[in-house]
Amino acid sequence: MDPSSAPALAALESGNKEEVERVLQGYNRQNSRTFTFDQSEEEERKKMCDEILKTLQKDLGPSCQATCLETIRILSRDKKILAPLTTRPAMLALMRLAGLEYAQSSKQEISNFNVIIEALKCLCNIVFNSEKAQQLSVDFKLVSGACERLKTHRDKNLPHEIKFFDLRLLFLLSALRMDARAQLKEEQGLLLLTDILESTLDVKWSHKYVVATDCRGPPLSNEQVDISVELLKALFNVTYDCNQQQIDEDRAHQNRHLAAILCHCLLLKTQSEDKTEEFHSHTVNLLNNIPASSLDLLFSPSIKCGTVEYNGKKMDAVEVLLGFMENRIDKGSNLKEGLTPVLSVLTECCRTHRDMRKYIRSRVLPPLKDVKHRPEIGTTLRNKLVRLMTHIDTGVKHTSAEFLFVLCKESVDCLLKYTGYGNAAGLLAAHGLLAGGRGDGQYSEDEDTDTEEYKSVKSFINPITGHVEDPMPNPMDGMTEEQKEYEAMKLVNMFDKLSREQIIKPMRVKPDGTMGPLEEAANEYTSDHNSTSDSDENI
Repeated sequence: MDPSSAPALAALESGNKEEVERVLQGYNRQNSRTFTFDQSEEEERKKMCDEILKTLQKDLGPSCQATCLETIRILSRDKKILAPLTTRPAMLALMRLAGLEYAQSSKQEISNFNVIIEALKCLCNIVFNSEKAQQLSVDFKLVSGACERLKTHRDKNLPHEIKFFDLRLLFLLSALRMDARAQLKEEQGLLLLTDILESTLDVKWSHKYVVATDCRGPPLSNEQVDISVELLKALFNVTYDCNQQQIDEDRAHQNRHLAAILCHCLLLKTQSEDKTEEFHSHTVNLLNNIPASSLDLLFSPSIKCGTVEYNGKKMDAVEVLLGFMENRIDKGSNLKEGLTPVLSVLTECCRTHRDMRKYIRSRVLPPLKDVKHRPEIGTTLRNKLVRLMTHIDTGVKHTSAEFLFVLCKESVDCLLKYTGYGNAAGLLAAHGLLAGGRGDGQYSEDEDTDTEEYKSVKSFINPITGHVEDPMPNPMDGMTEEQKEYEAMKLVNMFDKLSREQIIKPMRVKPDGTMGPLEEAANEYTSDHNSTSDSDENI
């Protein structure tokens, strides 16, 4: 609950510059960490916004302007009082103070640093919380203003915080509005943002589409990471539909150029593990928007600092992706957002690039030796991924199963060997492969990777559970034939009751490999039998 805004309102209405600045500074200190406000004071806070906007029209000086804007930033956390701040004059005033009016952004020198920063923060809050502000931002070409300033000061020392919030605005608008995303594309946003990312990371090229990564170099600074993360987020928005577009030669070049930089990002370290994970997380998200055909650059043989080789290719970036994936699985929380992006990237790469698939399979699905334990029990990557095949979240379950399926070259027999039929049933039903066979992917011929240990026990493996079970006593031992028949009929009657009460629905595998109600088969049999009988009676 925020302290009363009455003293601040009284000072604003008095019009005394020193008093306004003193009282608002106190209000800002008290509310710097306030994000939940007293609903009973909504009207007072709206009036505060009105009065501050009037005050900002006066000649206050940078210090008082920055204080007023800081108060607006705090107030704009409350979605319910944004009406005064989302008028055309209010938005234009904030854009002018932020230096983002389209006509002025290319000419303005960076002065009154604190005023610009606070105005940018206000715009970020208001745009995030108000659809009307988003529309006005499009009308006033806020995206163009931000791009113009970034272009103009590309080779100059644009202060870190100004660049950060310019990029944050571009990310918010391109995420929330399709027409703002279109404006960003018109401003050559992909080229601009990629160029700034190169500059931020101090990229140097050793070959075409290969960055000269210095793995022994110092870690990225926190400022570099913060700017890079905003760039990666904005780039995600601007490339979001690139896979759906018809890719011309220029776009293909941009995709490969960006893919090479993203490979470089995966090989970089930051000041802390948490920062590195955040940096790599946004890198992975963006990789999903790059066509898989361009992602062979992740294992280019020309990567200088690579130490993990496979068939002459450097797999260091692939190792980073596998480590990132396992780390996200081990965390176990928010798997849909945290894990599915990296699984999707790895799946599409393995579908497209044979060397990458073979390397990842050697890491995830090495030749089987121990089949005494169920596939989902254990600490290996295979065990962890098989457990996810029956996860409660459909997205997590599907992407993990699809990844393993592609590693098995979409062979049902191969998948069942590593996972067991029980874990794979959902994926096979979705693909119409319950009766066996292969998926639609095109792969090379299968190689015999069965170990001697596996071959010696293959005939004893339970295909449902995927492991060799300990011998169990036969429950029918010692029963007479009459007792066996009685127990069998008892079981039939139980299933019949469950079926009639629609607690269960008996199913069967249809000829096309999908599931269907068992009663369909009975109806088909009856229909065929009647047709045969009718034809026998015809003369």
